[in-house]
Amino acid sequence: MPSATTRMEPAIWTEPVRGGYPDPTLFGLSGLEQVRAFFQQKSLPPPIHHLTGMQPTEAQPGSATFTMPASPWLLCPQGFVQLGAMAILADGPLGSAIQTALPSFTGYTTAELSMNYARPVTPDSGTLVARGRLVFAGRSLGLSETVIEDARGRIVAHSTSRCVIFPPMGPPPSDLPDHPTIAWPQHQTPDPYLRPVSGSVIPQEVWDETSGLDVLRRQIAGDLPAPPISHLTGLRPTEASEGSCTFVLPATEWLCSPLGKVEGGATALLADSAISCAVQTIVGPGAVFALLDLKVNYLRPVQPDGSDLTARGTITHRGRSIVVADTELINAAGKRVALATGTAMVVPDRPWHRRNLPPAADNPGTRPGMLRP
Repeated sequence: MPSATTRMEPAIWTEPVRGGYPDPTLFGLSGLEQVRAFFQQKSLPPPIHHLTGMQPTEAQPGSATFTMPASPWLLCPQGFVQLGAMAILADGPLGSAIQTALPSFTGYTTAELSMNYARPVTPDSGTLVARGRLVFAGRSLGLSETVIEDARGRIVAHSTSRCVIFPPMGPPPSDLPDHPTIAWPQHQTPDPYLRPVSGSVIPQEVWDETSGLDVLRRQIAGDLPAPPISHLTGLRPTEASEGSCTFVLPATEWLCSPLGKVEGGATALLADSAISCAVQTIVGPGAVFALLDLKVNYLRPVQPDGSDLTARGTITHRGRSIVVADTELINAAGKRVALATGTAMVVPDRPWHRRNLPPAADNPGTRPGMLRP
């Protein structure tokens, strides 16, 4: 039986990376002008833009807006865009809103990111819009928040962030070099998020007849298909037992932000997967679950060296409908790079996917619920 890894070849994340990083002389600009340099085509889009389609669309003092298509590539096995995947989008405006308030030669890094679920996201949600707002910027601490909406203007998630601001590396420059417009490279093939989708979600019939733990074990064995998000990023489960689940994510350059490190949102995606699937291991056939919130504390930057990040999710509280789990993310050197915790809701006797049923008025028990895509 071929493994899940074999079935995902050829792997997008092993392709030559696309994108680039800002010219160091751009750091002589104010933080606001650094963000705006992208719109003026004075900086190359980072790799994560080419992978997911995420990009900034507006920057003003104290605010920044990013968009990202709710691409089928982002789907998890249940058939929706998980909270951790939305963190990839949220991380951009959260940091950029703070950056707009910083002077030249002043760096920052995300110390904490929190996500809260509002409604399901599927490819029908269209282009997601994340509007970031500066809450506070001091000498060493910045706070921001972001609201993510779907193409219909409905709120799908809310997030907050705490960033550490570093001391300026020098005084404002007396004169700045001219930053010419850069011709963005053209590629012979579409960016990954624009290609025909690989992978598939798991049919409702399987969820109806199989426990969450057995679904995971069958995925690991390669008996069930890997979802699109696995084909896009290399994210995959490696071990599952009742109450715990382990995921790995290759720390490739495709996941890099303009700072040249693996984006914090990509790290949150791994944390979400380990926590959510730890909950999945205790869910019986015919039940659904969803992560309601996710909080990630970042301990050190993740280098894009291609090695696997590992996250083992473990349940810490198991109630009738509310389950809490946590995880620590470990790099290939055995060092912790992040800690995360999340709260999930479990609802029995509700399908992941809509069936052809009479109208909800005639079937009160089949109304679309909060957890249903």
